[in-house]
Amino acid sequence: TMSLMNNFTTVLGRALAGTFFPVLQQTIGFGSAFEGWTAREEDIVYHVLIPLTPPLGHTFHLEYDTDQQTPGRNFRVHVELECTCPREQLGVNMLCFLHHPDVARMRTQQPNLTDTLCTGFYLDVEKTVSWFGALMRASWQRLPESRSWHLVLQSSKRCCRLRLTNSQESFRVKVLFGVQRHTSDIFVSSRSRGVHTPSTVWPETYTLAETKFFRHMATQVPQESSHLKCLQLLATVLARKDFSVHSIKTIIMHQLNTVPVSQWHKRYFLLQLSDALEQLRISVEEKYLEHFILGNQRLPQEIRLPQDVQRARPSNLFHSLVQDLAAQSQAMEAYLDL
Repeated sequence: TMSLMNNFTTVLGRALAGTFFPVLQQTIGFGSAFEGWTAREEDIVYHVLIPLTPPLGHTFHLEYDTDQQTPGRNFRVHVELECTCPREQLGVNMLCFLHHPDVARMRTQQPNLTDTLCTGFYLDVEKTVSWFGALMRASWQRLPESRSWHLVLQSSKRCCRLRLTNSQESFRVKVLFGVQRHTSDIFVSSRSRGVHTPSTVWPETYTLAETKFFRHMATQVPQESSHLKCLQLLATVLARKDFSVHSIKTIIMHQLNTVPVSQWHKRYFLLQLSDALEQLRISVEEKYLEHFILGNQRLPQEIRLPQDVQRARPSNLFHSLVQDLAAQSQAMEAYLDL
């Protein structure tokens, strides 16, 4: 998956040289398939994120979205033009979109980014996804994988979905796009935040930091650790009980961050399984499950968070149970069925 996506970004990077479209950075894999605990093989989808950086003469500024109608922490990517005139030749170099936009368009035969993938001055998720999907279709035959794989590409509004098949196997890839927050492991991404997420809204995502946490823990726990088996089993069962798989993943992450690593040896598998289920019961009863990344002061040092994320008040993943007593009753019944 990573080889395929990096080949794509390399080929597309060459095609985009000299244009004023976003610059595609190296693909990052995240989620269960890259953490080692996907519940069922037939359900595996390889999630990848392609970071975007601004082209020459443009800058990205992340603005916090204060619209309370969209849940969670959301941002807008404000695209601004910057001067590309050498200081000593200010007014002479006519290829600056900021000072000489009409001349720059005429000489480069290229529109700037605000003319193409923006709505107003904000980077538009849906336009970006559509643009990238068209590039992939046009470039597929230039990739070595095209000789042995058949590609079906389906672009939704906020991501690109790929299915690759040959005579023996197939696999699926979901491609998201993101802009990095400073130099941290937190991005704003094209992922959806509900059905009616505006096209200029980029929700903050913590999944890359979570994947990095699992990679860190893999170096700390015993070689025959039970934590992935525990998560794999619970995710398989709980997904059929109307629980979010992310909720049980959050519980396991909290346990990994607090239980001594020696206690994750496979001989303690049933104990850790029992502890995870007990924590799920308590969380349902209290209608509270604390977000693992937001406001967590005890993460490994190599996981880099922006200060506002590190100092944020942790959100409650079970906030819907607070608002809906029937939902809490249903969740407890699902738990008891286990």
